[in-house]
Amino acid sequence: MDLMVRVAIRGRVQGVGFRVWAEMTALEYGLEGWVRNRRDGSVEVLLAGPEETVLTMVEACRQGPPGSRVEVLDQRDGTPDELALRRRGELFSVLATA
Repeated sequence: MDLMVRVAIRGRVQGVGFRVWAEMTALEYGLEGWVRNRRDGSVEVLLAGPEETVLTMVEACRQGPPGSRVEVLDQRDGTPDELALRRRGELFSVLATA
């Protein structure tokens, strides 16, 4: 893996299929990681893979699925411990709300 990032996405991002969209899109790109809702109304995504592909997915998250409205996207480096939160045997997981 060349790059691992964690993004927090705020706006109208819950109740619009953002997690399912993120999972399907990440798997189409061949990325590893996870997505989950946060109690504060945001969505959090961890992405790991080739740098260009991860950055492409981050840009896709700025738009999100139809019906979403992304107002803020904060990005920082991810860690191997965070990647380990995904379910065993899955490349990309939808995690419980945190």
